[in-house]
Amino acid sequence: MEFVAIVVVLALLQYFFFALLVGRARAQHQVHAPAITGHPVFERYYRVHQNTLEMIVMFIPSIVLFSYWVRPDIAAGIGVVYLIGRFIYLRAYVTDPASRGLGFALSIMPILVLLLGGGGAAVFSLL
Repeated sequence: MEFVAIVVVLALLQYFFFALLVGRARAQHQVHAPAITGHPVFERYYRVHQNTLEMIVMFIPSIVLFSYWVRPDIAAGIGVVYLIGRFIYLRAYVTDPASRGLGFALSIMPILVLLLGGGGAAVFSLL
């Protein structure tokens, strides 16, 4: 479970880092709070941050379920793919939002594997 805890902490630190990028983009492009629209580059950083929030809500419970019902080492490995996917998503989305597909797939697919694997194993244990 230690590796899973480390991956979860890394995911939260990644989310925090993305928040810092939003703040930096807000200052650079003079988008004053509470505005969430303005310069297109700021809006891209903002959307990456919000999309990461949407993903992390699914990611953390899924990795915990999988690690409990299947194997923590495999869960952590799958979690690393999620983390890499989020960085690819960030880079692609800020550069050209239309190119975000790979980063999105490398984020959502690990979540799906963790969720179905953990949930399926829990159901299987009842049989």
